[in-house]
Amino acid sequence: MKKFGITLAAAMALGAPASAQELSIATGGTGGTYFPYGGGLAELIGEYVEGYTASAEVTGASVENMALVSRGDSDMALALADTVYQGYTGTGRFEDRQLPDTRALASVYPNAVQIVTLADSGIDSLDDLAGRTVSVGAPGSGTELSAETILNANGITYDDIDERRLNFNETADALRDGDIAAGFWSVGPPTSSIMNLASTRDISIVALSDEEIANAREAQPVFAGYTLREGIYEGIGEPVQTISTPNVLIADASMDEELAYQVTRVLFEHTDELIAIHPAANDTTVEFSVNSTPIPFHPGAIRYYEEAGATISDNQRP
Repeated sequence: MKKFGITLAAAMALGAPASAQELSIATGGTGGTYFPYGGGLAELIGEYVEGYTASAEVTGASVENMALVSRGDSDMALALADTVYQGYTGTGRFEDRQLPDTRALASVYPNAVQIVTLADSGIDSLDDLAGRTVSVGAPGSGTELSAETILNANGITYDDIDERRLNFNETADALRDGDIAAGFWSVGPPTSSIMNLASTRDISIVALSDEEIANAREAQPVFAGYTLREGIYEGIGEPVQTISTPNVLIADASMDEELAYQVTRVLFEHTDELIAIHPAANDTTVEFSVNSTPIPFHPGAIRYYEEAGATISDNQRP
């Protein structure tokens, strides 16, 4: 399989045959959750799927990942559900480049939108972002797609802010250095880049109102309400209301059915090993997956879910 980017998981599992086929998993930046989660999945594949090894690759995240899988440059990828849905249906940013062969293996955990600022910035609400310098996420990322949707749904456009397209680590550094006033993260909490920032600066997370959440959900139905727990980051002393989007593990329809089955099986039968790598995997359950996935599953994944006793809806079948 074509290789690119930076490898997290060991290329070969201990004791794996030299002829093992290597799979590529497109993830995101090293400061988010996709990279360690994808690396953990790669380790599980190397350990428990006979004849295969895998590696996690650093990418620009969701939008880029959709194209990588479609072109065959990656075998699997993690992507936000709104991005996945737009790509599959040829809507939104994918209006002129529909990717109808995209298939889901699983929805693995929710991404919480986290709008982070320094505690003394004077930014207490979404409206306070107007006229300020704001990182909306890396170019081609699901974070940027979510940020733009939330802002536009609530009457704020890029014309109203000085937007910067920075990845998670760059956003944290820019906040720390005073180069931006706020930044968007759409990622499974807690995430290392915000944790590191909170250890050196007093931070605040901007809460969304009920009305702002309703406006965002009207614009993008895959959004759901979510509450960041008290103490999730140093200095966050009370729960913060925001929204979330499921993260979907995708593959192309051409993936071998047995391989899709085995990857899905390993994901849910060895979740405890993923939790040890990142706590976001606490939400990796069959129930969450079948309740959250907005596009058809791969037939190999469907076989696993049906064996597990889950009910697959008509719109989740190819």
